[in-house]
Amino acid sequence: MYAFQDKKQRPICLIPEVTGLVQETYKSDWSRRERDPKRVFYVSRCYRYERPQAGRYREFTQVGIELLGGSAPHDREEVERLLTEALSAVGVRYELDREVKRGLGYYVEDGFEARCPQLGAQQQVAGGGRYAEGIGWALGLDRLLLALGEP
Repeated sequence: MYAFQDKKQRPICLIPEVTGLVQETYKSDWSRRERDPKRVFYVSRCYRYERPQAGRYREFTQVGIELLGGSAPHDREEVERLLTEALSAVGVRYELDREVKRGLGYYVEDGFEARCPQLGAQQQVAGGGRYAEGIGWALGLDRLLLALGEP
């Protein structure tokens, strides 16, 4: 992640992903004010502090949904259905793997990924799973455009 100070020496961090922010906001605010379950949709610019690769950029657009405070397994069925409907609606051909070991520490069970093999090494277009507060997924809009053959 990119962390630095602005001109007034305030700490700044360009977010590497959105799910962590959604979890914190739910724990500190939404869970206390509103009834469960809560459904959240977002589109956000995110940033990686690593060497760019084909289909993996330092700046990218993340699109995601989170279902917070739901009940398993129905919440997982709902978010997986929304993912497959979204990918089908835009016309991308993909494979859905429902037993993925996700690399982020907040996941509490196997996750899921949508992959487009024609993309080669960077073939994941979306991924998600369950964490303590809920379940959700995100897709990389830039990678999705590559899967659709857009430059």
